[in-house]
Amino acid sequence: MALKSTIYKAELQIADMDRHYYAQHSLTLAKHPSETEERMMVRLMAFALFANESLAFGKGLSEEDEPDLWQKDLTGAIELWMNVGLPEEREIRKACGRAQRVAVVLYGGRVADMWWTQNSKALLKLNHLTVINLPDTEALTQACTRSMNINCTIQDGQILVGHDTGSFDITPVILMPQPY
Repeated sequence: MALKSTIYKAELQIADMDRHYYAQHSLTLAKHPSETEERMMVRLMAFALFANESLAFGKGLSEEDEPDLWQKDLTGAIELWMNVGLPEEREIRKACGRAQRVAVVLYGGRVADMWWTQNSKALLKLNHLTVINLPDTEALTQACTRSMNINCTIQDGQILVGHDTGSFDITPVILMPQPY
């Protein structure tokens, strides 16, 4: 019998002073059986970094041809394709052909740094790609509960994450900035 995804509910309050975006999102996250809580929480942080009303979670690990998050316009065209983790370079190139913008949110410390070293030369040639590394994500698992309240304040490129039992900072490293 196949294992089923575990469902998490998140009330995510975002105050993004860098983009002037202020909203509350009631989100449902499905944690794939092979996914760690840390990766699921990185998906939540990726949502916070790019949040808007039409951003949605994709099937991610459950479906090869879907991203972790995406944003579509009213015609169904993909405006933003987001992958979390360490995707293969060919998957990123394929996504760049399907979407107006592509974002990759890395995590994993030294492993993410090695991934960037191996793939950066090829990725720097892609025009509409953003790559962000979240170097310190271990604290995210402390905020993870089946029903969670998360506050994200984003200012000057830094994320202050508040949750029911505390708070911590994450400083994203922009490896390839957003093309605008």
